Amino acid sequence: MATAGIGVNILNIERVERTLARRPSMVRRVFTDDERRYCESRPRPAAHYAARFAARGAVATALGAGPKDGIWMRNVTIERDEDGKSHAVLAGRALELAQKAGVSEIALSLSLTHEVAVANAVAVTEDLRPRLEEKPDPAEELRATFRRARTVIDELERIQENPTKE
Repeated sequence: MATAGIGVNILNIERVERTLARRPSMVRRVFTDDERRYCESRPRPAAHYAARFAARGAVATALGAGPKDGIWMRNVTIERDEDGKSHAVLAGRALELAQKAGVSEIALSLSLTHEVAVANAVAVTEDLRPRLEEKPDPAEELRATFRRARTVIDELERIQENPTKE
């Protein structure tokens, strides 16, 4: 049976804000230039840093791993695509573990309230992807229907021509 790795992480934004105020160098050590640029452009930078930090933990959990397995904060980064959707980018040990497990995608959801940042991650393998049902060719379906109808008509004609006598 195929299973999905699921990770959820919730961080208190105020706590992250206090930590970043006490250790400003942490921002440079943990977050990429793109992440910092994005977070600093937002009205509540600490909330967005918290969401990205939470996402790293959620992704590691979805991969069934963490620091004990050699996954560090810079092995998972969060980028935004041209539509503004956040997605995880794996490197180093995180990427190795994902490839070994057959993970083809990390589905990621980030949410913010005034108090907490929530990240949900699902490690998706090809085995778990829903298969698009192949739709039959309408012309072939029509031909099959006519063949069945022809068989019924032939049988009725045979019965009419050779009625059984009782």
